[in-house]
Amino acid sequence: MYQRFLNNEDYLSIITEEALGQLTRGREQRLFQAEEAAEASIVEYLVDNYEIEKALWVGKSLMEYNPQITYPVHAHFYRDGNIYEALRSINGLHAPSIVKYWKEIDNYDDRNGNEAQPYSQLLNWQPGDIVTFANGYFECLEPNGLDFHDIRIPGVEGWTEVEVYNWEPNLPYNLWDVVSYEGKFYALINTDIPEGEEEMDLTVNPFESDNWGLVGTYDPEYDYEFKDTEYVEFEGKLFIPSLKPTADELKEGYNVRLHDPRNSNIKKHMVQLALYELHKLISPNNMSSVRITDYETSITWLRDANRMKINPQIPRKIDTDNKPVAEYAIATFMRDYDPNQNPWQI
Repeated sequence: MYQRFLNNEDYLSIITEEALGQLTRGREQRLFQAEEAAEASIVEYLVDNYEIEKALWVGKSLMEYNPQITYPVHAHFYRDGNIYEALRSINGLHAPSIVKYWKEIDNYDDRNGNEAQPYSQLLNWQPGDIVTFANGYFECLEPNGLDFHDIRIPGVEGWTEVEVYNWEPNLPYNLWDVVSYEGKFYALINTDIPEGEEEMDLTVNPFESDNWGLVGTYDPEYDYEFKDTEYVEFEGKLFIPSLKPTADELKEGYNVRLHDPRNSNIKKHMVQLALYELHKLISPNNMSSVRITDYETSITWLRDANRMKINPQIPRKIDTDNKPVAEYAIATFMRDYDPNQNPWQI
């Protein structure tokens, strides 16, 4: 499926939501078609001299917030239709596991030509894949990744398995000790002595005793605390968190802020070109004069940017001499490779 640079809110700076709905007729695929055509025009004009692919990828790589992902500082994502930037590292959810997903490799030597790739939480990984992460090398042992809805960062274990013994009567258990009884796990949650008794009755099994509490099954929606008494049962095993196991709450002004990293020039002209393409899909012979004017304005902007008459605020491509790429006809009349230093710069 086409990865969008734009979002629906971008169109509302030019047309109303009702008008956008009339253009798409409830078919979002039309937006994809129009934006893909607009992107092709932009790339065609700017690809020779500018890093347009990288500039477009800034927007195309934006995804909806995923609580399983740990976001580093300055990462961007969508949340409730808005684009946010991470001001602090945002911890993601970590689920327990009874299998090992990654194995660290010592003395990595590019085994069998399997070149190591930088690890990304946005990709899928299969057994045998080699990745680099945190100055180490890891081999994938079990499938994991974004499309598996099971993101496992190499070397990061959110939960530690706890060894549990079967409950036995008359043993001197301490507060928060855990035992197994009839296939379930129980923790000693209090040592209260019943009224009229001199000591806790250690002969009552955990199921019938008020001193023991049943350990719950792991629930990804539950807000677990990072402490050594936060027991959970997962696939017949008992675990405690080894780091903060739940995703951080997003708080604007604390760990996130509204911020759009996309190039404003590209966004403006792609919207105008896409709207023109949308109208062509519906009524090519009855085009609004406003849409035609906007289209011509954007094409003129692309031509001027291609000829470097204007500065589109897009990084220039660099040649083998570490200088901006330029066509011969342009380069012979340039006094400087910086377009801002030339007299014909607009």
